[in-house]
Amino acid sequence: MKFRALLVAACLALPAILEYGARPAYAQARGAQPPAADTEATAIPGVVAPGATVHVIKDGFSGSEGTIALPDGSVIFSETTANRTIKIDKDDTVSTFMENTNGANGMFFDKEGRLFVTHVPFGTGGISILYPPAAKKTLLDNYEGKPFGRANDLTVDKRGGVYFTDSANAMPLPATGVPLPPGLYYLPPNATKPIQILTDIPFPNGVVLTPDEKTLYLNNTNGEYMLAFDVQPDGSLKNRRNFAKYDKVTPNAAGVPISGADGLTMDSEGRLYAACTTGVQVFSKQGEYLGTIPMPRQPQNLSFAGADKKTLYVVGRGVASKVQMLSQGMKERPR
Repeated sequence: MKFRALLVAACLALPAILEYGARPAYAQARGAQPPAADTEATAIPGVVAPGATVHVIKDGFSGSEGTIALPDGSVIFSETTANRTIKIDKDDTVSTFMENTNGANGMFFDKEGRLFVTHVPFGTGGISILYPPAAKKTLLDNYEGKPFGRANDLTVDKRGGVYFTDSANAMPLPATGVPLPPGLYYLPPNATKPIQILTDIPFPNGVVLTPDEKTLYLNNTNGEYMLAFDVQPDGSLKNRRNFAKYDKVTPNAAGVPISGADGLTMDSEGRLYAACTTGVQVFSKQGEYLGTIPMPRQPQNLSFAGADKKTLYVVGRGVASKVQMLSQGMKERPR
């Protein structure tokens, strides 16, 4: 079966969707925030029209990460702290898609319609397949016997290999079992042991592959630049380079440049969209900064969805929002 048909079948086979009711408001470590309000986009040619409304769908989620599109135009994302996955239909109806997800964070459907996820809990975090039930299994939960600190984002290539990041910021910090350093990994198809690609980036985060899978892009939360790599036939990466410089990077008290770059996606023209501290920053396929779409609250992840993939859904700090775009997401990929 084709990828789209399999995903549709998977959605129809799920138990009845539960109505999503009121939940406790999400609060950052800095304290609860005022209710989120719609914002207005400034024009980015070919990307978003002037005055386009960034509409708040719902506030008050207990964590918001890992957006991914379903073939019917709806979108799902991880309500990480609440241990479930949320679905937003095309009419903005919000419901529970899946419960008991063990802190699922990043998500990606492979070409067979299997839902790959990262899990953030220290000691039990890693990579698994959550859906369909017959394929549900843990793929890995350690590297050379050491636990991941906080498995973060992932993408799956056409062969079934998985690139994933471990930000290593285990929360709360473990009393024992010191986590691995922040890293980028690759789990080859049908393998049980990942390949550690790098450990010298302070906070690796969102990852995305180009449609031809010749280039991989990586967001660095605590850095000035998005990175790019050339993908080799065996899945390894070469020619690491600074691809795009984030706008308005602010150093912290220790002088570390903080971009806040988190989730990452790409449109059909090769432009990249990074969820950053200032909003959704947009870059050309050559790495030129094109502009920022302001968000109701600092974004964490994003995905194109909708019937024509011209709606950008953005989640972050307990808020789910959407904005109608001029640009279009990649139809051959769920994010």
